[in-house]
Amino acid sequence: MTPRLLVRNGSQSKLLQQEKCELVFGDVDDKTAVMETLQGCSAVIYNIGIIREFPANGITYESLHYLGAKRCIDAAVNLKIDRFILMSANGVKTDGTGYQKTKMLAEEYLKSVNLEYTIFRPSLVFGDPRGNGRPEFCTQLKKDMLSLPFPSPNFFPGLNPFNSGNFAMSPIHAKDVASIFVKSINEMKTFKKTFHLGGKAIYWKDIIKIISGAYGKKKWTIPAPALLIKSLAAIFGRFEWFPITEDQITMLMEGNVCDSEEIFSMLEIKPIPFNSESLSYLKD
Repeated sequence: MTPRLLVRNGSQSKLLQQEKCELVFGDVDDKTAVMETLQGCSAVIYNIGIIREFPANGITYESLHYLGAKRCIDAAVNLKIDRFILMSANGVKTDGTGYQKTKMLAEEYLKSVNLEYTIFRPSLVFGDPRGNGRPEFCTQLKKDMLSLPFPSPNFFPGLNPFNSGNFAMSPIHAKDVASIFVKSINEMKTFKKTFHLGGKAIYWKDIIKIISGAYGKKKWTIPAPALLIKSLAAIFGRFEWFPITEDQITMLMEGNVCDSEEIFSMLEIKPIPFNSESLSYLKD
């Protein structure tokens, strides 16, 4: 079966295998484009997300994480498409950051309708973006922090610098996420369930070492008080040139770990480890 994709006009060059897909040009806030995309489909995957919003440009968490998902869910119901898979995020909650709250709203709305849904909550997703401006965490971290000619900030809460970098994440490769999505479409054991997706838990300070080592550098770090950086981000985070936002620091300091053994075992997937070999694309 040929996948059909809703693509913003001018963004089709970011598709790696567009010749294998049907393309519908439009935006997720266009109900007509959404209906055209879903017409005749047997399953829907909602995989739209942003890590940073720019309200002045109309780019918001609410419009893309919640309202866009709601529009697609409603379209699936109207078109009698029973299967719906939602890309959410590990750590979502109703009282969290704007990112976390809007992801949670989408989850709650999906659960409220009569669809055979599956919700996936990945931790840190990594993998070769293969150029063309595709966003990817490790590539962006290298560009914004690790490639600069001074030590990388190693955040710590409160006043004790000896706690710097002692929060962990569970990196999962994009190929594993894609495999899980595809294999789960017809796997009834995943219906009406939520799964957390992540690999081995790794401390932030070690993530920095692994990433810098992957492209042949030894990166020094310096303890950085999260409160101070958050204060700066509160002022400058609305500008694209500032590398991090207040909400991103909040979520980073919360940690982001999970256990995905159930879904890996169910779908017979051996997770790709987060190491120099799997990060070799950073050498480019």
